[in-house]
Amino acid sequence: MAFTSILRKTANSLAPLAIRLTRVQRSYHSCIFTALNHGLQSQHPTVNRFYPNTLHFSTAVDSQKSASDESLLRVIESEIQCAEESDEYDQAEGTPSEFPFKIEDTPGLQTITLTREYDGELIKVNVHMPDLVTGEGEADDDNDDDTEKPSKSNVPLVVNVSKKGGPSLEFSCTAYPDEITIDSLSVRNPNSEDELAYEGPDFYDLDENLQKAFHKYLEIRGIKPSTTNYLHEYMINKDGREYILWLKNLKKFIEE
Repeated sequence: MAFTSILRKTANSLAPLAIRLTRVQRSYHSCIFTALNHGLQSQHPTVNRFYPNTLHFSTAVDSQKSASDESLLRVIESEIQCAEESDEYDQAEGTPSEFPFKIEDTPGLQTITLTREYDGELIKVNVHMPDLVTGEGEADDDNDDDTEKPSKSNVPLVVNVSKKGGPSLEFSCTAYPDEITIDSLSVRNPNSEDELAYEGPDFYDLDENLQKAFHKYLEIRGIKPSTTNYLHEYMINKDGREYILWLKNLKKFIEE
């Protein structure tokens, strides 16, 4: 009985020690893992744990952008080649010897400027891109009572006739094949602060003889069908050249 009592006391005295040792061991392992984790985190900061994914995403986006740009470049190059080979965009023939104006053509602009001097007058013409009509969509009903002229390709013109130090006449015209119409006529005064324009009545409201006289006035100064027919072809070719120039500038931008 005494021996049993001794064993019990010994066991009872060792139990707290075992518990304490177990707690110390657990604490030790906990410290090891904490230290290891801290070391790993110090070598690979939290922000870097996501870096590989960010890098992968960035690389994928760059790859998609590059593929998209290359595809776009191929389409643009194909369109340039097609446009350059098209008969529609051939260079215009040489200026006719009887053409009375000097042509100022700046690449990138949608207009050209014609100038000439005539008997002390300066004549300046701004020529705009043609309004082309292919014939599609025209009425097929021969019994149509509409008296308006069928739509035809045309070139808009603004003709300014001026004298030194004095007012100028400005005609807004439309040049059709073998025909020129005057749409409006105004008088501009360069001596006023805002170059005041005196707008006249609707041109077609003028006396018929006065209309004919103004057409003759322009014809003598070079605004006639032989001039405008050449301008029509010239502007069609310019439209093609400007389109090709636009495509080449697009290509240059994508490549840079």
